[in-house]
Amino acid sequence: MDHQDLITHSGIVTRRETGTIYVSIVAESACAACHAKGVCGMSEMQEKVVEINDAEHTKLAVGTPVTVAMKRTTGLKAVLFGYFLPFVLLLTTLFVAMGYYGNEGKAGLLALAILLPYYLVLYMLRDKMKKRFEFTILDT
Repeated sequence: MDHQDLITHSGIVTRRETGTIYVSIVAESACAACHAKGVCGMSEMQEKVVEINDAEHTKLAVGTPVTVAMKRTTGLKAVLFGYFLPFVLLLTTLFVAMGYYGNEGKAGLLALAILLPYYLVLYMLRDKMKKRFEFTILDT
């Protein structure tokens, strides 16, 4: 597979279990790399731990730096399920409820409430999603 088809992140192995490696990656916004972030206060850096089912890299010890990757198309699907579909669902519910109720407050609350079952379904399907959105460790 061509590396241009991958989304990669540098990380550090934080934990190992049989067949599973946990890698800590630092997700940065564009502000985090800015030289003025100390003055601005807008920088955003988040540490995330990804779970990788990998029996090939048995020699990786805790503390080892690694590069993890995900297929670009898989990353786009994650954005679709995590951001785009809920946004469309929220706006659709808002406009339909505004037309039906004519009350902005009720429409807004209903639009926010519709996200609860959506994210509940995503949570219930987390094991299927985990299989679909897999990270791999690139050989260095």
